[in-house]
Amino acid sequence: MTDSLEQPAYKRVLLKLSGEALMGEQGLGIDPQIVERLAEEIKSVIQLGVQLGIVIGGGNIFRGLSASARGMDRVQADYMGMLATVINSLALQDYLERKGVYTRVQTAIKMEELAEVFIRRKAIRHLEKGRVVIFAAGTGNPYFTTDTAASLRAIEIEADVILKATKVDGVYDSDPVTNKDAKMLTTLSHMDIVRNGLKVMDATAATLCMDNELPIIVFNMNKPGHLRRIVLGEQLGTKVTGSTQ
Repeated sequence: MTDSLEQPAYKRVLLKLSGEALMGEQGLGIDPQIVERLAEEIKSVIQLGVQLGIVIGGGNIFRGLSASARGMDRVQADYMGMLATVINSLALQDYLERKGVYTRVQTAIKMEELAEVFIRRKAIRHLEKGRVVIFAAGTGNPYFTTDTAASLRAIEIEADVILKATKVDGVYDSDPVTNKDAKMLTTLSHMDIVRNGLKVMDATAATLCMDNELPIIVFNMNKPGHLRRIVLGEQLGTKVTGSTQ
C-alpha cells in the first residue's frame, strides 16, 4: 500500500548492504535482531510504493579475499564468498516475508531448489509487481566484489540510485574513528572515488556507475528511519554523482 501523503524521490532503488551489517556486535554470523530491524526499515520503504532491489555481501560469514591472502585459491575462495551472500539473502527474505513483504531471491549461480536464477526481465517484472528482489551470489564471477555486483544489477534494472548502507553517516575526508576532526563530505564525484582511492566502492564499481550516470548515496543504516528519509528526498549522507559542480 502506498502512502499518498508522502511521495518518494526515487521510483526504483538498489540498496547495497554489507554482510557485516547483519552480524551486529557478535562478530560473526547473523544477528536475528539486526535482520528484524533491517526488514522493518525495508518494509517502510516498500509501503511508499518504491521498487526495491537489494545486494548483500557475505563478509559476516566468509571473505574470499581474506581467505586467498591466507593461502587459499582465490577463485575457490570467491565462490565460497558468493555462497555466503546466498545465506544472507535467504535470511533477509525470511524476515521480510514474515512481515508480509513479498520477496524473491535471484542468484547469479544456478541453485533452483533455493532461489530463482537471475533473469533481468523477470527481476524487473517482480519489481513492477511490488516485490523486493534480493540479488545473491555477486556477479557469479570470481575477482568481482559485491559492490561491483550492486552497480551492475542497479544498471540492469534501471535503478534511479544506489543506496549504500554503512555504519557511519557518510564519506569522510579521513577516518572518523581515528580522527575526531574528520569532516564529512556531502557531495563527491565518481571520479573522486577512482582518483583518490576512497573506500566508498571499489574502482570497478565506481567506474560502472560513472559511465552510466548512476548516483550513489552513502548513509548510516544504523540510524532508524534514515533509509525512508533518503527515499523521500531528504539530504542525508554523502551523494556521489557525475560532477560536484
